[in-house]
Amino acid sequence: MDIRYKALSVHLLTATGAVLSMLAMLAAVDGKWDLMFLWLVVALVVDGVDGPLARRYHVKTNWPTYDGVLLDLIIDYLTYVFIPAFALFKSGLLPGWTGWIAIIVIVFGSVIYFADTRMKTKDNSFAGFPACWNMFVLVMFALEPGKGWILAMVVALTVAMFTNLKFVHPVRTDRWRSVTLPMALGWTFFAGWAAWVDFHPAIWVHWGLVVTSVYLVLAGIAQQIIPEGLTRIR
Repeated sequence: MDIRYKALSVHLLTATGAVLSMLAMLAAVDGKWDLMFLWLVVALVVDGVDGPLARRYHVKTNWPTYDGVLLDLIIDYLTYVFIPAFALFKSGLLPGWTGWIAIIVIVFGSVIYFADTRMKTKDNSFAGFPACWNMFVLVMFALEPGKGWILAMVVALTVAMFTNLKFVHPVRTDRWRSVTLPMALGWTFFAGWAAWVDFHPAIWVHWGLVVTSVYLVLAGIAQQIIPEGLTRIR
């Protein structure tokens, strides 16, 4: 196949995220949270695959008609932010005024973050929490820590979007990638399992989500604290 059409096929793969987001939204409107998150997990897998393919086939050069970055941001806002915020509000995890605060700060703060040209660091990590609300809300569905804890974490993560705290990219951050990538894959497995069993998973799934989530949240901050010469993890 001509490399130009391979580049086009990557754009089309990215665009399937729009279909997946619609399927997730339809499930959310019907209150089928398990099905909604299964679609979002599939969308997350697509998002993880299309980036390396885009770089491999040099889509900016070989099919410049479509802006892959813009396409990715549109779909990411739907699948990472808008639909998870809706689920958090309508599921009852944050009832009353707590739900209103959460959805307002999530959708407003995230759209500002997505428009920020400084969101990526020199090592291809994220500057500030990268608005991965799909991952956060799924973990909240699985663990149900209580509305006080959930609201506090929503506010803290929203504030973290506008800081210089670093959050690793599972694929593009080179440092500790041999640990980060398996952790991200592990999180995807545990998340998919939790959604598959309608958020009544065994305790090992809970702990799997907790351990992988904590690592993905704190790994970038740890890299800022620990000089690169002090560790051999790659």
